[in-house]
Amino acid sequence: MASLCSFSNTHAANASQPEKFTNTNIEYKTTWRDMWKVTKAYFQDNRDAATPTFDIPVSALTPEMLAAVTEDSVIKLGHSTTLLKLAERFILIDPVFSERASPVQWIGPKRFHDAPISLQDLPEIDAVIISHDHYDHLDKSSIEILQSKVDVFITPLKVGNHLRNWGVNTDKIVELNWWQNTEIGNIEIVATPSQHFSGRGLFDKDETLWASWVIKSPTTSIFYSGDSGYFEGFKAIGDQYGPFDLAMIETGAYNELWSDIHMLPKESLQAHIDVQASVMMPVHNSTFDLALHNWNEPLIKITDLAGTKGIPICIPIFGEIVPIKRAGEAPNKTWWLGNR
Repeated sequence: MASLCSFSNTHAANASQPEKFTNTNIEYKTTWRDMWKVTKAYFQDNRDAATPTFDIPVSALTPEMLAAVTEDSVIKLGHSTTLLKLAERFILIDPVFSERASPVQWIGPKRFHDAPISLQDLPEIDAVIISHDHYDHLDKSSIEILQSKVDVFITPLKVGNHLRNWGVNTDKIVELNWWQNTEIGNIEIVATPSQHFSGRGLFDKDETLWASWVIKSPTTSIFYSGDSGYFEGFKAIGDQYGPFDLAMIETGAYNELWSDIHMLPKESLQAHIDVQASVMMPVHNSTFDLALHNWNEPLIKITDLAGTKGIPICIPIFGEIVPIKRAGEAPNKTWWLGNR
């Protein structure tokens, strides 16, 4: 594939980068006391549905089905892994296709469901967007398989170092600071702030940046929160880039103990309101057990909250092709309750 990527604010991207990155509103630190509270909470775990008691429905995808899509569309593939088809181009977000969200595949959070399509069957991808370097968003095995069919990888600052170490050519990597943008043909992609942290081991905390993302085609506008606690940055993003047709907002793996860096459902809904989006699509749920709530609690809570405020919410079956402009029209099938 010929490169279709241009980059704005190049000087800023190439300027000296910090050894550690920080949030704008908080300094997120964990003490031994914090770690003990979390450990104790896990030892006291008494959930009745940490994992599904029925098969999560998955709508299988084929290359032919994807080729036939003509409207700007979104497809949830799992957790936060999402495929967009915008202006006839494919953009893949946070691809995690491995069996476990873990540094090793013999232990760690295991998938609840199969992916709707294999990595091998995916079409040629114009761009992969990575929100940050945690294992449930940046999957080494997936990147190694994908790199031959991806035109460009777009990451926050220094996340590209992981990709280079895994064999991705430097000329296929674009790294952005917050508020910087790049273009894939006629699609604009902007790295925007989030409130989180980074690191894949014990000694690399915050050495790479984390981000949310604005994605604008000629006809649709999308926001993806990445992982984030609730903060005033969502309103700033909405004021600068909103309104959006669709907001893919983190709704899952939350707990009061770590609400600074993962939103509670009521905060996820407020973030959606702040960015001025028409329809909310909750992501970061229903694929891995990463917290202390029941696996389907995020979807139960967010649908109740959105219903009380009259906010359109879209929770498709994994693999379902959703036209973005009509995302709020189809009734939710409440598949997370065991309904089909």
